[in-house]
Amino acid sequence: MKRLFKRKEMTVVISLMALCLLVSLRAPGFLAPKNIDSILNDTCALIIVALGQFMVILIGGIDLSVASTMAFTGMATALINQYNPGIPAWLLLPAGAAIGAVLGMATGSLVAYGGLPPIIASIATMSVYRGIVFVMNKGAWVTPHEMTADYLAIPSAPFLGVSSMIWITVAVIAAAAVFMRLTSSGREVYAFGGNKTAALFAGVSERKVEMVVFTISGLLAGLVGVLWVSRYGMAHSETAAGFELQTVAACVLGGVSMAGGSGTVLGVLIGALFFGAINNALTVVNFSPFYQMAIQGFVILFAIVSNTLIDRKNQMRLVARRKI
Repeated sequence: MKRLFKRKEMTVVISLMALCLLVSLRAPGFLAPKNIDSILNDTCALIIVALGQFMVILIGGIDLSVASTMAFTGMATALINQYNPGIPAWLLLPAGAAIGAVLGMATGSLVAYGGLPPIIASIATMSVYRGIVFVMNKGAWVTPHEMTADYLAIPSAPFLGVSSMIWITVAVIAAAAVFMRLTSSGREVYAFGGNKTAALFAGVSERKVEMVVFTISGLLAGLVGVLWVSRYGMAHSETAAGFELQTVAACVLGGVSMAGGSGTVLGVLIGALFFGAINNALTVVNFSPFYQMAIQGFVILFAIVSNTLIDRKNQMRLVARRKI
């Protein structure tokens, strides 16, 4: 039990419980089943994309192109649906994921084969993808009445009383957990992020790892791009603008080290739920949007500082043990 409470994730869980309790005192409807369902559905997109971002951060990188990838796939599939309404709407989900994977591979190639730092490569592709989204429809929006009912119903279609958005998220979480813990590629990501030199000596391919994480990040962002546009019924060049920072925040809140090599799928899930709960809570208690941005920034800063201090403490403890 003592070991459990030392985990970074436990700190976030306790903070999340405290947040829910405090907000429910101000707004009793916050913990109502309807609002909880709303929080879960609103947070699904963040959870999925943050899991891709998590894998990139694990190797000491960052993918700032995820939001642009979402906008790209959202616009592409919305246009396909608009001009080819006969195509089954559910096929646009794997199509969006495939497009996103290709875009992720492009960013990964700049890192793995071009030698660019991840932040520079992803900023470049972020701008390129946004520009292409604008060109796709000449700056015009694709509105709900231009999309089919089946396309708009993709994220909300119920199964066993639960929306497909939540089912898809559960499937992605399970797949990510299996990939990271039970596959050689997942273990290589951890090894590479934990000690790059040792991983290279052990035979881990640097290019392979970089291509894998950026491709997965793009694939998940592409999948969410379809869900995002169909959920909100709008595709335009500014879709999900700024969302990439929220994915980084969810990872940091979940205890993922920005230095790489440390973090879990569970931590990302908890971090994303915490961030989603904060967004909902600030709306419920009628905070100004400007205050919301400030509070979100403070939470992110607090999480980064806390994680840095915890990592430093753990390193000092490890050094002390070695001296003994």
